[in-house]
Amino acid sequence: MIDGTFNPIRIDFTKFLSIIHIVCFAEICNYKYSVFITPHVNMDPELRRILEKQHYKLSGEHSGVKLCHWMREKLLFGRPCYKEKFYGIPTHRCLQMTPTVNQCNQSCLFCWRYQGSSESKRPKWNEPENIYEGLIEGQRQLLSGYKGDQRTDQELWKEAQDPMQVAISLSGEPTLYPYLSDLIGLFKSKGATVFLVTNGTMPKAIEKLDDLPTQLYVTLAAPNKEVYKKLCIPDSISSWDRLMETLALLPSLNTRTVVRHTLVQDWNLGWEKEYAKLDLTAEPTFIEPKAYVFVGYSRTRMTIGNMPSHQTIRQFSERLSDLTGYPIVNEMDKSRVVLMAQKEGPTLISTAE
Repeated sequence: MIDGTFNPIRIDFTKFLSIIHIVCFAEICNYKYSVFITPHVNMDPELRRILEKQHYKLSGEHSGVKLCHWMREKLLFGRPCYKEKFYGIPTHRCLQMTPTVNQCNQSCLFCWRYQGSSESKRPKWNEPENIYEGLIEGQRQLLSGYKGDQRTDQELWKEAQDPMQVAISLSGEPTLYPYLSDLIGLFKSKGATVFLVTNGTMPKAIEKLDDLPTQLYVTLAAPNKEVYKKLCIPDSISSWDRLMETLALLPSLNTRTVVRHTLVQDWNLGWEKEYAKLDLTAEPTFIEPKAYVFVGYSRTRMTIGNMPSHQTIRQFSERLSDLTGYPIVNEMDKSRVVLMAQKEGPTLISTAE
C-alpha cells in the first residue's frame, strides 16, 4: 500500500513452501498482502487413480464426491443416518463432497483419507460454477448401480438424483478453498441446505464467509495443545491458537453451530473438564461427541481397539453434560454418536433455514 494505492506482490513461494504453509502464513498475517502463487498444477495422476479406485467421482482438479455408507442403507433398507435422525436431513438426498480432496493442513491419525500423496503446489482452483455440474453428475453416476437392485426403493432412488442437502466434508480442509463462500451460496441458491465441516484452523476464512452454511461443524479432537499436536499433527505451530480463535468466533455467527468431538480410545478420551471449558467458550448450538471409526487408511495408523463403544461415548457425554449444562437430547448407537443441545427443544432444521 503506497499513498493509498494497493500494489499486489507476485512471488513464487512454491519453490520454498507448500500451498498449505502459504495459506497458513497468509492467515497468520491477516491477509495483509495479496499473494499470487505460481505455477498451478494438475492433480497427480497416481492420486487420481487411487481416488477413483476408492469410488470418488472427481470434478476439476481438486473437488470430488463420494457416496457414504448410509446412502446404501437408506436406498436398500430404509435406514437413515444420524443426521436425518438428529436434524431431519434426508439421507438419500445428501451430496457428500469436498472442494479440497487432497489439500489439508493436518494429518490426523484417525483420518480415513489417503495421506500418501501431498499436493505441494497450488492446484488450479476451479470456480464453483465449474465444478457444480461435475459433482451432480458424479453423484448420479455413483447412484446408477442401485437402480437395477431389486432391494432399492425406486422412489427414493429417483429423489436421490437431485440432492437437497450438501455436506462439505469428505476429505481435506474446505476452508483452504478460496471460493468457499461462493460455493455455499451456489448450493443454497439451488434450494439445498449446507453443512460445512472444518478443523477450525482458518478463523479468518470463516469470518470472511458472506454466505454461511446452514450448519457449521468445528472438529475439536483434543482437549489441549499437547494432545492436539500428537493426534492431529498440524502443519503449523500456530494451528492450535487459530483453532481457539475459531471457537471464540462461533458465538458471533448467525447460523447453527456444532462442536464435534471425534473421540479415539487411548488418545483423547477423558479430560472432560478441559473439553467443557472449550465448549463453553464456543457456545455452540449443539455438541456431538462421536466415536472414531476404524475405516479407510486410518487402519494403517490405528487399531480396532481405538474405536470406542457407544456406551463409552454415552458415559463421556453424560460427564460433559454435567459440566456444560448441555442436556443429551438424542443419540444413535449404530453411529456411536450422542447429540447435546444448548437448550431443550426441536433440533430439526426448518425449511426457512
